[in-house]
Amino acid sequence: MNRLYLSILTAALLCTAPAWAEPSSPVEDDQPKIGIVSRYLLMDTKGRAISDQDFRGSFQLIAFGYTFCPDICPTTLAEISLIMEKLGSRAEQLQPLFVTVDPERDTPEVLRRYTAYFHPRIIGLTGSPELVRRVADHFKVRYEKHWEPGAEKDNYSVDHSAGMYLLGPDGSFLGKFAYATPPQEVADRILALMDDLNLPSPTKRPPARKAH
Repeated sequence: MNRLYLSILTAALLCTAPAWAEPSSPVEDDQPKIGIVSRYLLMDTKGRAISDQDFRGSFQLIAFGYTFCPDICPTTLAEISLIMEKLGSRAEQLQPLFVTVDPERDTPEVLRRYTAYFHPRIIGLTGSPELVRRVADHFKVRYEKHWEPGAEKDNYSVDHSAGMYLLGPDGSFLGKFAYATPPQEVADRILALMDDLNLPSPTKRPPARKAH
């Protein structure tokens, strides 16, 4: 990690989580799964249509946020980078994804640069405001824009649910890691699940469809 990376992570960890962030605890097998629909169809930063079907055979670790986020999002993506590092060679069996809840400002290029800064394997996903809202509803993610008095129309913050969602190789929802769960705990849990399933190295996914 370079100094700038460390400074971002340190500053983010010192910030107070919003009201929608959850206390730290590892994902559990008996965690309530009622209401979570682990399906999405969005667009990556290259303009390709991406869905949960594109990563069958691999685990998926999904976070929601936005690039203007001052604390929760950079912390989460830095933690994803650490998780990938701790997985070692097994990281190839996990696909990390970052879904923007601010598609109006997070253009594909902005999203690409942002995710690449944390880890080259993180794929940023976006779409129309309506599509993003639908996917967020599937995962029970709440988000809402807030403006300071007198602020310009495009100068706002977004309060949003925090945490990371884990999908299995069949696309099923396995559980949610609460915000600030230690990366080592997350990596250990994912490794245990990989061992339980005796998961082979994932095959290269087929070319993605062009978005229309």
